[in-house]
Amino acid sequence: MMRVMLIAAFLLIAFNVYAGEDIVSLVERQSIELDKKEEVVKKETARLRTLKKEVEEDIVKYTRLLRQIEKSLQQAEEKGDKRLKHVAKAYEAMPPEDAASRISGLDTKTAVRILLKMKSKKAGLVLGMMETKKATRLTKEIAKLKK
Repeated sequence: MMRVMLIAAFLLIAFNVYAGEDIVSLVERQSIELDKKEEVVKKETARLRTLKKEVEEDIVKYTRLLRQIEKSLQQAEEKGDKRLKHVAKAYEAMPPEDAASRISGLDTKTAVRILLKMKSKKAGLVLGMMETKKATRLTKEIAKLKK
């Protein structure tokens, strides 16, 4: 009986030692896996920071470019507006009959833009000298733009 108890005690001690070694081994493996995962997370975090910085730099670059384009567009519109005012003044200086015949030959959009740059009284005289259908069409377009 003593011998059975001794064997049982020996087996119990051996099992505990083996189980302890197995737990230590398991903990070591998990620690190694966690270290690997932590390294992957660190690399991914660094990559994302770099990517974020690049995106922010691109946003700044494209915002500057957009401002330059808007400025250039505004300058071009101002030049076009200045030329259009000059043309409108030339038509204002003409007798209304001559201005009417010349403006009638233009496309609707251009004619409307010129008439809008002219003084109202002169534009009215010019429209009065035009063919009725053409004057009506131009007047409708002017009214649409002024809404």
